[in-house]
Parts: sequence; C-alpha cells; structure tokens
Amino acid sequence: MSAGIGDGVVTVERHIAARPETVFSFFTDRDKWLSWMGIDGEFVFERGGAYRTTVTGENVAEGRFTEIDPPKRLVFTWGWAQGNASVPAGSTTVEITLEPTADGTLLRLVHSGLPSPEARAAHGEGWNHYVARLARRAEGSDPGPDLWM
Repeated sequence: MSAGIGDGVVTVERHIAARPETVFSFFTDRDKWLSWMGIDGEFVFERGGAYRTTVTGENVAEGRFTEIDPPKRLVFTWGWAQGNASVPAGSTTVEITLEPTADGTLLRLVHSGLPSPEARAAHGEGWNHYVARLARRAEGSDPGPDLWM
C-alpha cells in the first residue's frame, strides 16, 4: 500500500487480489460497506444520494454520492456531522478509482479539499486503516474487529 499527503489531498493506493466488480460492491452495498468501515449507516447508492454513517462511536460521516460508474469509479462528498468539527459534513471529496490488473485490482483513493495539515494527517491515517480492512474483506478474509471502535 502506498500513501501520499500534500496540498489538501490524501492519496492511498493498494493492490487488492479481487476483481474490480467485487471491490466496487463494497462501496455500493450497505452491509458490505459496514463490514469494513462503520457500525451503522443509511446510504442511498445513486447519483445525488445521501449517506450518513457512524464510523466509530463518536464520529459520524455524512455526504452525497456525486458519481457512480460501476465498476470503475465512485465519487462522494465527505465530512463529519459529529466528532471531527475541522472537516464539516460534505465539505471534501473522495474519489475512488478501480483499475483491473492481471491478478486483481489497483484501488486509488484521492481525498481532496482537506483544510489543514492536521486534517490531512488524520484522514491519511484513517483511509490507510480502512482501505487495509476493505482489502482483506474483498479478498475473502475477515478483517476482525475494528480496533478503532
């Protein structure tokens, strides 16, 4: 897994030993989403659809899906309705691209619009943690309990 942080942007790349269709399904199915990130949530998986998810006990993320192009690309706004007040709900953008490889998928996550170095560092750490859990899940393994809960 590689990660970069700079100029309002966090980028995480990870190879996942699963087809893009499989990986994509973990972004467009409530139960699958919650199997790698979050403990509860409401999602409307369509362009313009809203979501609200409790990521950890005190941190509730909220935003809207702005682009859904299966199984290649998903874009949604992101921010915190509760918990982390430095990134308000829907104030940043997360872009997921999935590129097929000979033995799976290259996932690239770009989170842009983060307002400060502290917000970038925190979200970089968070996305690395959750993308690792997603990869284990998409590859057919149980990532175990989320120690951040």
